[in-house]
Amino acid sequence: MALEFPQIDPIIFSVGPLSVRWYGLMYLIGFAFAMWFANRQAEKPNSGWTKEQVSDLLFYGMLGVILGGRIGYVLFYQFSYFLENPLYLFRIDQGGMSFHGGTLGVITAIILFAKTRKKSLFAVGDFVVPLVPVGLLAGRIGNFINGELWGRVSDVPWAMVFPTGGPLARHPSQLYEAFFEGLVLFLILLWFIKKPRPAGSVAGVFLLGYGVFRFCIEYFRQPDAQLGLFADFISMGQILSLPMIIGGLGLLIWAYKKPQPVTAAKA
Repeated sequence: MALEFPQIDPIIFSVGPLSVRWYGLMYLIGFAFAMWFANRQAEKPNSGWTKEQVSDLLFYGMLGVILGGRIGYVLFYQFSYFLENPLYLFRIDQGGMSFHGGTLGVITAIILFAKTRKKSLFAVGDFVVPLVPVGLLAGRIGNFINGELWGRVSDVPWAMVFPTGGPLARHPSQLYEAFFEGLVLFLILLWFIKKPRPAGSVAGVFLLGYGVFRFCIEYFRQPDAQLGLFADFISMGQILSLPMIIGGLGLLIWAYKKPQPVTAAKA
């Protein structure tokens, strides 16, 4: 007895050859929330941020997400195919984005922004990371609506038969990720930034929290067909999450043992 997958048309509406898709709308929701929340934090007394700086930072970050996400997906998950078809990198119409690649893109954007605006790298990182989880939540809901990135076969009462996942019921792992990597992680960060923290510690909590949640949920998510499990034990998502866990934990230890300028309370 599996739950019935809700048949939602991935296209919201079309005007001539142009179509508005739920997945694209979810990206838009993520960016809109980031803009609202960042400006809200910048308006607080002694935030050290102006609206112009926020606008520039979000532009850098948006490029980092899109370019890093696409390049990361191709290199991490479709590298063999890319070697045979290099132009696949630009076939964004075929889908394919990697969160870990997007993270590297955002880190690059943060470094460039901090350097050009002469801001502390850790202060910029601490400002950015609370903007991310809601976008993750929206993106995973988009994956669910598209009926993609489903979980492993299961007999739990809430398992679903996905249209592209064969006849067997599976974990709705997209919703697990939306809940833990999106909502729960956002609430943790929202609580954490209510008090002044050592610079770098907020970014550390994000890296550690996301890495742990993603590593655990990968046990319920179907491994990528072209990669499978390495050594029949660990997925590519888990391999890419390990550096985040180690880096986040190391950053937290470093921040509290060798405090940098304190990141002001934001919420």
